[in-house]
Amino acid sequence: MLLAIHPKNPDERKIKQVVALLRKGAVIIYPTDTVYGMGCDILHPEAIERICKIKNIDPQKAQLSFLCSDLSHLSEYTKAIDTPLYRFLKQYLPGPFTFILEASKKVPKLLRSRKDTVGIRVPDNKIAKAILTELGNPILSTSLPLGEDEEIFSDPELIHDHFEHLVDVVIDGDIGGSIPSTIVDCTKNPPEIIRMGLGEIQ
Repeated sequence: MLLAIHPKNPDERKIKQVVALLRKGAVIIYPTDTVYGMGCDILHPEAIERICKIKNIDPQKAQLSFLCSDLSHLSEYTKAIDTPLYRFLKQYLPGPFTFILEASKKVPKLLRSRKDTVGIRVPDNKIAKAILTELGNPILSTSLPLGEDEEIFSDPELIHDHFEHLVDVVIDGDIGGSIPSTIVDCTKNPPEIIRMGLGEIQ
């Protein structure tokens, strides 16, 4: 299903429709403040495994991250964040960053790395934020397995043509970006940039 949602003024009824599907274990493709992502409710392990099959990756080895609605939501899924790190994160969130942090016990085992870390995003995108707020849980955030074709990567109609038999919903929230998030490892001191993407760290 291709579902158009206004990027600046998301329709509450359509957001509720998406959330109802997520609660049943649906896999969705949705816009973020960087590229379109593929995701599910992180409380549905079978949906996480389905995404790993689509991407042809081993859930135990994959570095999967997820989206939180805000910084306080993020703190539920990470070990205690000290004041300097909190200030650092606050400076850049919401925004086009994935921060690697120490995982709390609340993070499902499938999403924890062997080092017991997890990648977390707080996107600056109204559709993603509305879904997260309505759902009350984080959603999985992983890139689309599209290779180098940037046109498909950013056009929701082309994404739908490509993935309609693999996922339950593709949200059309207008043309997306083609540059992924910047990944920052906050388990190091000072934090270390692992991948330079859209976000710039001062």
